[in-house]
Amino acid sequence: MDPLTLLREYTIRNELHKIIRIGDDYRFGNDYSFPCTIETAYRSKHVQANRYTLETLINFITHHHLKHTDYIQQSRSLRIPAVTLPDRKPLLDYLTGKTASSDSIEFLKFPQHNDTSASNEINVLGGGDVRVLENQNPQNPIELIKAVEKPLKDRESILFCKNRDFYSVFTAALRRDEERQRVESLQRKDGLVAKNRIDRGFGGGGGDELGYDGGPKAKMHLKGSKIGEGVPIILVPSALSTLITIYNVKEFLEDGVFIPTDVKLKQMKGKPDCITVQKKFSRDRVVTAYEVRDKPSALKAEDWDRVVAVFVLGKEWQFKDWPFKDHVEIFNKIVGFFLRFEDDSVESAKTVKQWNVKIISISKNKRHQDRAAALEVWDKLEEFMRSRSH
Repeated sequence: MDPLTLLREYTIRNELHKIIRIGDDYRFGNDYSFPCTIETAYRSKHVQANRYTLETLINFITHHHLKHTDYIQQSRSLRIPAVTLPDRKPLLDYLTGKTASSDSIEFLKFPQHNDTSASNEINVLGGGDVRVLENQNPQNPIELIKAVEKPLKDRESILFCKNRDFYSVFTAALRRDEERQRVESLQRKDGLVAKNRIDRGFGGGGGDELGYDGGPKAKMHLKGSKIGEGVPIILVPSALSTLITIYNVKEFLEDGVFIPTDVKLKQMKGKPDCITVQKKFSRDRVVTAYEVRDKPSALKAEDWDRVVAVFVLGKEWQFKDWPFKDHVEIFNKIVGFFLRFEDDSVESAKTVKQWNVKIISISKNKRHQDRAAALEVWDKLEEFMRSRSH
């Protein structure tokens, strides 16, 4: 399978989110991996007949909704060659399945069995990477394909990859283990609730089943200052008008890249109830995993003891029916963040400046600066977690 055809299939099936960049390679699900800079079979008609790299095509199909000028700026910020304006529409039509072929495409061509010429040169994947394949059977295309593919299901081939570290594999394993522990924790919740009621004063005469007095509409005031048992929780707004939502929080916190919510909505199928995030920027120690949720009303009494951070809208009504007296108590027990564009008006943060929250600014176009903003969040959160653990 050549990378251009594979990318087209993933685009048509709306599975671009399954294409993951790991180091200098793009991984397509669990079956294929290609170098980011491999040249594809799609040749530009307007830039010295150059072939587009896989990195260029993936960046284009992910951001084709942007105006061409914005797309060019975005590509330059990532130092990725851009698709030219004349090539945009025919390339998009091909990748999305509107057209079945294009005269700009030159796929792998195999020599005929009766070709007795001295040429053993095969244009691998139409990618401009001409390799000499000696003693090849011209009627065995599988061997030619294997020459440029790396089947990830082969454990031995993974172990012999050059210039690799296993940090991404390690963090993925940690994430799965944290998720398993979270499920086990939820399965033991009945016992934990009883323990929490005794240790933290949730139980007592006259209280309802959630452990606070005055009926289901009454406020519950948390006791103690340490984090509850289980995975810590980060709350984000459910409103799509805010910059950070449950749709794009994972890319921002884990990869240090801000992707607008409307872009993620097109890539994701359905809304997740919970997202697990973990800091990837530090390789010298194991980092805690966090649950991200956007429905505070769904939290139970014991869940609120695990809430450690919240991204705020800047509106008081966001905290309606929260188990705290006011925003002063909230931001004494939970670290708050307000993410804004750096060129937004001062009025947008007027209310937030009266609260004890961390205001973090990002650029609308300079995506390479997102990592520093994400690190600000992690530094503040980890400082807060250390203070809560004592």
